Amino acid sequence: MIKLIALLAVVMSASSVYAADDCAARAAEKKLAGAAKTSFMKKCEADAMGPEATACEATAKEKKLAGAAKNSFMKKCVADAQAAK
Repeated sequence: MIKLIALLAVVMSASSVYAADDCAARAAEKKLAGAAKTSFMKKCEADAMGPEATACEATAKEKKLAGAAKNSFMKKCVADAQAAK
């Protein structure tokens, strides 16, 4: 079970890296900069992660989490949501 969770975490981090690269490429194509690029990247990466991440992001915001606590919460929340499928 622990190996499965570790594998899931690796896959999720790899997919988020791919999503970030894809979003960065799309932002470059659109020639975005500054606040527009930041906003676009945030939305693009959230869309790429799926509905689980959106729900977890909302919960993290309600709990007023930030930094490492938010990152840890998001990883666990998304993993739990995907495991429940």
